[in-house]
Amino acid sequence: MNPLEMLKDLGNLKEQLEKAKEELGNIRATGSSGGNMVSVTMNGKFEMLEIHLDPICVDNRDVPMLQDLIRSAHHAAIEKVQEEIKNHLGPMVGGMNIPGLGL
Repeated sequence: MNPLEMLKDLGNLKEQLEKAKEELGNIRATGSSGGNMVSVTMNGKFEMLEIHLDPICVDNRDVPMLQDLIRSAHHAAIEKVQEEIKNHLGPMVGGMNIPGLGL
């Protein structure tokens, strides 16, 4: 392949990745635990946007259980965000392993 064409392709890929990076902020995914007693919503940048606690799970006598539910919901949200990123970026990156994205 012509080196100039390779550079052009790399430039196009860079532009596509920059656009995709901007779009990550628009991705939303919610993970839940405890039968939806706790839910966490994150964006594609792995920023926690919202947390919902069912009042039934707020018991000051069992704070460790609530902490476990929050961690579990957060983990579920991360998995869903990673899946959304794969759906959005997968075809563009063509199987390349991009650190931090879990692709």
